[in-house]
Amino acid sequence: MADTAVKATVTELPESRVRVDAEVPSAEVERSLDRAARQLGRDLRIPGFRKGKVPTPVVIQRIGRDAVLDEAVRGFLPQWYVDAVDAAGIAPVGEPSLDVGDLPARGEPLTFSIEVGVRPKAQLGEYKDLEVGKAEPDADEEAVEREVDALRDRLARLEVVERPAQQGDFLTVDYVGTIDGEAFAGGEGRDQMVELGSGRLIPGFEEQLQGASAGDDVTVKVTFPEDYGAEHLAGEDAEFAVEVKEVKAKQLPDVDDELAEEAGFDTLDELREDIATRLREAAERRIDAEFREAALDAAVAGAAIDVPEALVEARAGELWDRMLHSLSHQGITKDAYLRIAGRTEEDLLAEARPDAEQQLRREAVVAAIIDAEGLQASDEELLEALAPTAQREGTTPKKLFDRLRSSGRLDDLREEVLARKAIDVVADGAKAIPVEQAKAREKLWTPEKGKEGEGRPSELWTPGS
Repeated sequence: MADTAVKATVTELPESRVRVDAEVPSAEVERSLDRAARQLGRDLRIPGFRKGKVPTPVVIQRIGRDAVLDEAVRGFLPQWYVDAVDAAGIAPVGEPSLDVGDLPARGEPLTFSIEVGVRPKAQLGEYKDLEVGKAEPDADEEAVEREVDALRDRLARLEVVERPAQQGDFLTVDYVGTIDGEAFAGGEGRDQMVELGSGRLIPGFEEQLQGASAGDDVTVKVTFPEDYGAEHLAGEDAEFAVEVKEVKAKQLPDVDDELAEEAGFDTLDELREDIATRLREAAERRIDAEFREAALDAAVAGAAIDVPEALVEARAGELWDRMLHSLSHQGITKDAYLRIAGRTEEDLLAEARPDAEQQLRREAVVAAIIDAEGLQASDEELLEALAPTAQREGTTPKKLFDRLRSSGRLDDLREEVLARKAIDVVADGAKAIPVEQAKAREKLWTPEKGKEGEGRPSELWTPGS
């Protein structure tokens, strides 16, 4: 079988950067050329050949080898970049600088180079037998009663009331909206339910209905937000003629055994005990996660790690880009988010820097522990890690495993499992002490004492210090 692996050599540069010199074998270059020619041939019309059936040599002859190869390189370079990074065994941070060499002649490999920041390296300090603050799970009575109140709210009934509407009431209304006296598409509704105070409608709409009674006609004047989803309405002043048909109020059930029965319990005491148990279990999961993070941060505090400013800036940019990507799935643009936050992009990037730096330090320590402990992740462990996701997606771990392998994402899962095992090493070996005790010890340390050799041991460090 012809060699398809991208070869890579790594040269370390200052400031936690590297240069990767990559080489794509000639056989792979020719295959990419052939695939690009077939793709281009689908749109060519050449006498004597049916559309989409033009042979590759004819396509190359008609368009030119360099033009087809240039198209191939543009299409396949992203995958070759990933292959080169994998071959180099690096963990990139930030945007790479990519330099592609000249288009190769037939039988010659393609070369390109990458300059990019990489995860910093950590010189481990103590990372076992650390003393780390850990809270105690507690389901207090106020939290239980808040859950009971939430249950009452869910089981509440709406009943018509003969009084003016107030916050929390539900109104049944008909409305017709106009802009400059003209009705607009989507501005009319009949028998619509409006909850006063929900904040679901255009700002100002719900507030102007407070105090209205059944049978009232109310004129509501609003301005559509600048980032409103319907562009033809964004920023426009509108007027709604609203007819209030009914005013309904929530009638909450009493806190008694009957409420418990509606929730599936025999008595109110049983309901409260179930709520308390669930709250304790949730608190235990949260506290365990916080303890694991605190243990890792204690190991980070005891390690020597050089994190260049440029690397922190690059990671802060990555965190910002990920958030924007997540917001886009909710239909929120960058400009809209900045308006809502009341901050500039520069402000938000600056605020992300501490988290970005700590994230890089954690990753460096985790990678160093994986090496120090010789940790491995077997296929069986990967399948076990995939089980919850497979169950949610209605498939099997094996099918999900095969899907990840075919898409080239199995190494990402392996890294996640290894990271979890590395944190297990730290957290399982850590001694839990009361949070108050950890905070008290924290106050005994000062930077000046640290310089004199009297600084606190790494096991006393807690997150957020």
